[in-house]
Amino acid sequence: MAKLSFSQQTDDDFYRARNKALFNSIQHFLTPEEASLISLSDLKKVLKPNNETYKGMQTVPVKLIVGSEGRYKDFDNQFFPKNTHLKSRWESIDRAHLQNIILPPVTLYELGGLYFARDGNHRISVAKARGIEFIDAEVISLQSEIKLKPGKSMKTLLAQIIAYEKRVFYSETNFGDITDYWCLDFTTTGQYDVIYNHILTHKYYQNLNQETEISIQDAILSWYENVYMPVVQVINNTKIMKKFKKRTISDLYVWMIKYWDDLKKKFGEDYPIDQMAQSFKKTYGTGVFHRIMNTIKKFLLLNHMEDSKISSDSTSD
Repeated sequence: MAKLSFSQQTDDDFYRARNKALFNSIQHFLTPEEASLISLSDLKKVLKPNNETYKGMQTVPVKLIVGSEGRYKDFDNQFFPKNTHLKSRWESIDRAHLQNIILPPVTLYELGGLYFARDGNHRISVAKARGIEFIDAEVISLQSEIKLKPGKSMKTLLAQIIAYEKRVFYSETNFGDITDYWCLDFTTTGQYDVIYNHILTHKYYQNLNQETEISIQDAILSWYENVYMPVVQVINNTKIMKKFKKRTISDLYVWMIKYWDDLKKKFGEDYPIDQMAQSFKKTYGTGVFHRIMNTIKKFLLLNHMEDSKISSDSTSD
């Protein structure tokens, strides 16, 4: 069998990697976000790192590089190239590996123990495709209290962050010991801060009628018994959770309280909670069929836009 030329080999390597990205997108047709490379800016919005520290040159495990600062749309969650316009640059990097040419180090941000490409996305992509375990990198650390485990999607990282937020909330407030309720669970980040603000607001109004200020422990129990649980009871009575099968009761509590506040501003403070729940159910309870159809429409639109872009690029060349 004749030995492939460098040109033939890099061409084969690119399309092998490109096909893996295509197969990955097909597998996640209904959940495209699970096949997307993690955006550093999206994660920063959640973790809000305090500051950055230059760490210098390091040897970084390639498996810990899970996202990108600016090129997260060009590669999938395994860093395989999604678009053919990456071919020329990708193949030049691959050719350098075949010829044992030493490449300059990539530049990475470190956040929560994971790494994100600032510069060198193609080099990382080729390294992952070739099974290379370590890569030389110039590292800038973004400081955060939480330590994350590698995940292939933003969803998996968010789940870790939510679990961390729950541990902190329960630990700092003793919420579980006070209420004997350990199921205050959410599917989005930042909600435990919302709950704590609800408790503080409840504490403020409770103290208006007290000569002696009530403790935060008493405020937590009062909020749980007189605010949270009545809303939960309405949620259960109206069977509204059937419309939100991937959400939690605590999710619904937060959304419904905000919705109720909006209705009170419009119709008055006496607006009934049961009527609010039925209105919420009717307004936001989207069926499974409609969610699937919306996903299909988005997928077809993105593919049409990509085809148009490739056609435009080819014409300009």
